[in-house]
Amino acid sequence: MSIRIPRRPLLAAVLAAPTVARAQSPLAQRPVTIIVPSPAGGGTDFSARLIAEPLSQRLGVPVVVENRPGGNDMVGLNAVLNARPDGHTLLMGYCGTMAGRAAIGGLQQIDTLRDFIPLAQVTDTPQLFVTHPTVPVRTLREFIDHAKARPGQLIYASAGNGSMHHMGAELLKLRAGIDMLHVPYRGTGETIADLIAGRVQFYMNSPPPLVPLVRDGRLRPLCVSSNERHPGLPEIPSAAEAGLPDLGLNVWFSLFAPRGVPEEVTRLLVTRANEALADEAVRARAFASGALVSPLPPAAMAERLRREIAMWGEVARAASITAG
Repeated sequence: MSIRIPRRPLLAAVLAAPTVARAQSPLAQRPVTIIVPSPAGGGTDFSARLIAEPLSQRLGVPVVVENRPGGNDMVGLNAVLNARPDGHTLLMGYCGTMAGRAAIGGLQQIDTLRDFIPLAQVTDTPQLFVTHPTVPVRTLREFIDHAKARPGQLIYASAGNGSMHHMGAELLKLRAGIDMLHVPYRGTGETIADLIAGRVQFYMNSPPPLVPLVRDGRLRPLCVSSNERHPGLPEIPSAAEAGLPDLGLNVWFSLFAPRGVPEEVTRLLVTRANEALADEAVRARAFASGALVSPLPPAAMAERLRREIAMWGEVARAASITAG
């Protein structure tokens, strides 16, 4: 004897199935927080906010960005490492912290290779070199000649020892044979304020916080740090055109989880983050700001981090950079 199943309850069960599946997701209980260990307005903050909403849509839970600046990024890093390792607290990592500061021993007991799990590289973009319009130069080569004529007189800004602004400028000094005075700041906002005021003569950073100021004439672009011109800023020369190829100064921002997060959760986060980064609207928003979305698999991201810690360690030794 056959048993007939009423169609209406069956249909209701089918429609309810996705809801049940979502409820069983390991991240369905509460919002996911992306910790940004720096003030709002910089490249780390931009990358976190770039991915937060599309990631939220794909996870089915709110994804919020929380700025936790302080202590040369230590406040934010410790906030992630001290949170419950369940995938609800993530880090937007910046290469200057995860590789640069790690290379000079500036993260105290934190080992970025050991303590964090790479999930998804969000952006990977050449740095933009800028100066104040009162500096009488228009190209990187002219700036180098200007600096050579004034050893130790020009000021360059950074977000602190080991930051990419610091390490990159020291590499530029070594390669170009120039001497500039390093002044560290607490964040991008303070740095740019002094740059606009003319108290700082040179600065490098990822394009998003600088492009609007270049476009309205408050800062003058010198070049991008790559061998080729930036596809979104084709009017700005490359460093290679100024005679400095292979600087290797791309700035990357990557989503990390703290060690101890279950493998099931990390797989889910990797999948959903890369789905978000494949979204054309996300890529277009990044491109309009001068950033380039460039996903990397977790293993490749870990290898990049390992390679860059070693590279910046060599630069630090050559330039006598310490964590102090």
